[in-house]
Amino acid sequence: MSNSDLIEVEGVIKMAYPGSEFQVELTADGFEGHLVRARLSGKMRMHYIRIVPGDKVRLELSPYNLEEGRITFRFK
Repeated sequence: MSNSDLIEVEGVIKMAYPGSEFQVELTADGFEGHLVRARLSGKMRMHYIRIVPGDKVRLELSPYNLEEGRITFRFK
């Protein structure tokens, strides 16, 4: 699977779990209100970017599993 196969959506962090996992409510068209479990990407961990509930983020979802994602960007 290449990067072009990934689905990019935006959402809001609802809850933080241990181990850099988060519950995210999606806000993109067609996905409104869906809850997804997401992890931080490696670059975000490497640069110590902190995420707290209420932050707006961009996610990458696999077309094969729409229940789990990877957080790739935090909006300011």
